[in-house]
Amino acid sequence: MNSPPERYSEKVAIITGASQGIGAGLTTAYRELGYAVIATARSIGPSQDSGIVTVEGDIADPDTARRIVDTAIERFGRIDTLINNAGIYIGKPFTDYTLEDFDALIAINLAGFFHMTTRTIKHMLEQGRGHVVNVSTTLVEQADSGRPAALSVLTKGGLVAVTKSLAIEYASRGLRANAVSLGVIKTPAHDESSYAGMGALHPIGRVGEVEDVVGGVLYLESAPFVTGEILHIDGGQSAGH
Repeated sequence: MNSPPERYSEKVAIITGASQGIGAGLTTAYRELGYAVIATARSIGPSQDSGIVTVEGDIADPDTARRIVDTAIERFGRIDTLINNAGIYIGKPFTDYTLEDFDALIAINLAGFFHMTTRTIKHMLEQGRGHVVNVSTTLVEQADSGRPAALSVLTKGGLVAVTKSLAIEYASRGLRANAVSLGVIKTPAHDESSYAGMGALHPIGRVGEVEDVVGGVLYLESAPFVTGEILHIDGGQSAGH
């Protein structure tokens, strides 16, 4: 039988969807905080940084979650933070959604969250501490007739609901759960030519930057008295128009 790994002296974060955009920004930020990072995505190459371990795989596959969590424990002996950043968005009129759309959104946005979070929380409970951060969208609360996305909102709204549920279920056991609810953020998921038009959707007058999201997540990380929070990083959309 293999002996258990030695406890890593620094904290450890798992970040899904880490190959680009928000996930890559978070990986850099957590390393700057001194965390070791397990960075995972469907396609991600090895890192030259010994404090970043990459795991390639489809988050919708339960075996991917097993490999990610096992890697974290085998390499570092602990998991302090899980950021469920991986997700997809499909916007279209509700009756235009296909069964393929439904299956993809459920598999990645909800099943991927479930596979990762159940495995991770088990280890966090053994440690007596941990933090889960889920990534959602302000469209959950502020629907826009010009941007129909009911099926995407169904899945991302589930993450908002489960964030509060987990926060209460585990508050007395040292675990926190929070979420960030995003407006439009400049990432490779969007065509750069669309930013000018999408900026007008935000009361603050511009689309968000990856750094805006990173700053919000790091606030939640540094706030031990905050749990069950849905932090809106949306340029004021959630306040109204």
